[in-house]
Amino acid sequence: MLEQCLRPYSAVPISHAVLTALLTKYKRPNDKITEWVKNGVLIALKRGLYLVGEAWREEPIALPLIANRLYGPSCVSLDYALSWHGLIPERVYEITSVCFRRSQQIENKLGRFSYTRIPQDIYPIGIRSVEVSATINFLIASPEKAICDKILTTRNLLSHSRLSMEKFLFDDLRLDLSNVVSWDLTIIKKYFEAGYKARQYKTLLNVLETKVCKL
Repeated sequence: MLEQCLRPYSAVPISHAVLTALLTKYKRPNDKITEWVKNGVLIALKRGLYLVGEAWREEPIALPLIANRLYGPSCVSLDYALSWHGLIPERVYEITSVCFRRSQQIENKLGRFSYTRIPQDIYPIGIRSVEVSATINFLIASPEKAICDKILTTRNLLSHSRLSMEKFLFDDLRLDLSNVVSWDLTIIKKYFEAGYKARQYKTLLNVLETKVCKL
């Protein structure tokens, strides 16, 4: 059965070019791709990018990997990363990422993916590569980067004082900092040194350093 050729790709997104290479025996490979999408053999993620349907998929979907591939360069961050790291109690359904190109939103059968632009010079700070399997790995913000990106992209956030920063962290975000002793505060210092919302990052460092001393 021809669909067997899709199994090696499992939960890894497949480009249109790869699919047409698999369908060289077809005079009209696009018609076969359309048929596969209609029958659920493939899921259309966006124009020119697909995922193998559940019946032919041998690994679970890693939504952060899908987010990385849909629009890039990008890194999963903000609320989704905070939830993924267990820092906020809410389950986040929108897969949130940061990028240094224009902001973007993409919706497909897997959900809603949003991309928020941040300055290119701070984009790479604190990115982690997570390996799920031999074929699945993705980029996600460290806990430190995720909170820095949240502060950076939250509009009208003053939080210049310790009290207002604590309110934002613990009342608004309901952040769990029980494992803050393992955080790499140099990531936050790099955000501070970059000059964007420097007063907020300085206050954040003060709050976190005090938190570490109390633990």
